[in-house]
Amino acid sequence: MKRLRYFLWRVARFLLVLYIGLAVFGWLGSERMIFQPQPASYGADLPGWREVKAADGTPLAVVHLPNAAARHTIFYFHGNAEDLGDDFPQLRDFHAAGFAVLAFDYRGYGRSGGKASEANVYADTRAVLAYAREKLGVTPERMVVVGRSVGSGPAVELAAHEPVAGLVLISPFTSAFRVLTRVKILPFDRFDNLAKIGRVRAPMLIFHGTADEVIPFSHGKSLFATANGPKRNVWIEGAHHNDIIAIAGDRILRELTAFEQILPAAP
Repeated sequence: MKRLRYFLWRVARFLLVLYIGLAVFGWLGSERMIFQPQPASYGADLPGWREVKAADGTPLAVVHLPNAAARHTIFYFHGNAEDLGDDFPQLRDFHAAGFAVLAFDYRGYGRSGGKASEANVYADTRAVLAYAREKLGVTPERMVVVGRSVGSGPAVELAAHEPVAGLVLISPFTSAFRVLTRVKILPFDRFDNLAKIGRVRAPMLIFHGTADEVIPFSHGKSLFATANGPKRNVWIEGAHHNDIIAIAGDRILRELTAFEQILPAAP
């Protein structure tokens, strides 16, 4: 019995050390895994490109594609290993579908300065939102917020705090840590969408590939189940994480255009 107690004590101590190590790594090292900027894919000749200063003076690369006939502006948040140049074909398709478009690169991405972090993304979202209000005359009530992959984090954060017209999520996660752990095992997390999505009052549209190997399909389903209505899901059969736009880009545009028709008239 004494040996058993000693063995159990050693196992418990090992698990405690392992848990503490996981927590330290999760807090200090997770953002290096979440944000993976690549060399800039575009230059200053990208259509609609301009520079906006963050609150601390850091330059942020922003694309604005105006559309005088648009009812709403899509405020787009991209994934973790792409920039405005990579996403420009999709932004152009949104524009051609009748929307105005606004998007920016997280710090360290494209032509944006600095280093990305969850806190910086939230702060820079507010800076770009202020720019939209003051310089472009676009208020949250006239925005359809679209977030893909890691972009679902700032998209949900914005929609939970501002009266946006609608929220669209493409391949979203319930939270960053649960992409790896599947369940919540730490007292903190990054981009905890599941905890925030119940505060979103705007109509919602969620796309997810059923074969997504990076952010499992279960994440999209969990977010949809927790979200308030009105809401609609579009599950893309057989789509993976990185080919969902290639497989279903036209369908996403059709669904997005139909989704806009149920949104309240912008003031």
